Amino acid sequence: MTESNAGRANEQPVFAAELFPYRSLGRKGFRVLLLISGALCFIYGIFFVVTGAWPIGFFLGLDFALLYGAFWLNYRSGRAREEVTVSRTDVAIRKFTPSGRMVEHHFNPFWARFLVCRHQEIGILSMHVFGEGRRTDIGSFLNPDDRESFAKAFKGALATVKQRL
Repeated sequence: MTESNAGRANEQPVFAAELFPYRSLGRKGFRVLLLISGALCFIYGIFFVVTGAWPIGFFLGLDFALLYGAFWLNYRSGRAREEVTVSRTDVAIRKFTPSGRMVEHHFNPFWARFLVCRHQEIGILSMHVFGEGRRTDIGSFLNPDDRESFAKAFKGALATVKQRL
């Protein structure tokens, strides 16, 4: 193998993962929920306005606006994601905020350490990569089962890279 081919082989990722927050209600379910709650609020709001209890109709409209706002914020936070790659020469962690801003962290895979904080009943509470005086968390928005599977795969990838000296 030539030197340039060996360099390219070192850059090939051994592990790559893209992490997203879990949302139990999909876009279609969100639309159905808004249609049903909007229709109910509208029907009852009209009833209370016609019967002279107009403040109740106003508050039903306010309830619907707050429900929509809460779900909008929830789905906006769901746009956060993390890209994690491990190659023989680099551990790269790219964190994307809901607004699209990216923060990138790089670690030397031979110095990088993976710290998992566990609770006996709950499982993994947090995961961190640290090395060379720097530290970052990974997958803080994942559910416990996804944290377990990610931790196992990421730990295996780091071990694989460290074995290939």
